[in-house]
Amino acid sequence: MKIAFFGTGLMGSGFVRRLLANGHEVNVWNRSPAKARALEAEGAKAFDDPAAALVGAERIHLSLSDDASVDAVLEPMAAGISAAVWIVDHTTTAVTPTAERVARWAGRGKTFVHAPVFMGPANAQDGTGLMILSGAAAHHEALLPALQRMTGKVVYLGEAPERAAAFKLFGNMTLIGMMGVLGDVNRLAHSVGISTTDAFSLFKHFNPGQFLPARADKIAAGDFSAPSFEVSMARKDVRLMIEQAQRGGVDLFVMPGVAAMYDAAIARGEGALDSAAAARIPT
Repeated sequence: MKIAFFGTGLMGSGFVRRLLANGHEVNVWNRSPAKARALEAEGAKAFDDPAAALVGAERIHLSLSDDASVDAVLEPMAAGISAAVWIVDHTTTAVTPTAERVARWAGRGKTFVHAPVFMGPANAQDGTGLMILSGAAAHHEALLPALQRMTGKVVYLGEAPERAAAFKLFGNMTLIGMMGVLGDVNRLAHSVGISTTDAFSLFKHFNPGQFLPARADKIAAGDFSAPSFEVSMARKDVRLMIEQAQRGGVDLFVMPGVAAMYDAAIARGEGALDSAAAARIPT
């Protein structure tokens, strides 16, 4: 199959290499032309104009930066994309614009599928990692064999076309939140004279991630009446973290927001409940 691939940054380049390894002919375009031309040595054909890269393509893939970049590339070519050419977008985009985008292309009689990924560039090149998608079940079924050859696992999230965008943000929020917490651990360590390496050696023995599924299940179940760690005690510990860092002349970034979450739960009268109660949405 001839594929037009728009966006050849770190992830896009990995995907292009994978598609080439799978035997496809791949036309590539990138806003920075040198990044597209670098793939010509590996068998891709680079174009300075995305419309030129589209000629003869049977499917379009995108790996761009955001909603605006997806629309900036595709909208000028809308009339030139035939109904037979499906658009598969791997870009991390927001939920509402994704729903609007799928509807807009459907109104033109054309198929747009959002299929974001959880993987790094090496995974994209090796065909490992996780790809998620949502939308019409028939679209999922038709694309599945091709997408499975691009990634290690494909998860279908249902008919609502914007669900994959939401779940991608859920996952990235968790990953980015972890970095924020590690940043605060690093700052607290600095405030008490412990090196980053020494502080982080804790995680060779203690894996907080193993508790995430159980905590998530607790929040989803909504039963906080049998606490293993009370809201009030968690709030106390957060206070100790913030105060100790300040004694060392350091401000934490993430923990003040967590403190506000616990304060709201205590204000609701939930101080004696399990600390997971602070994460619920009050009704």
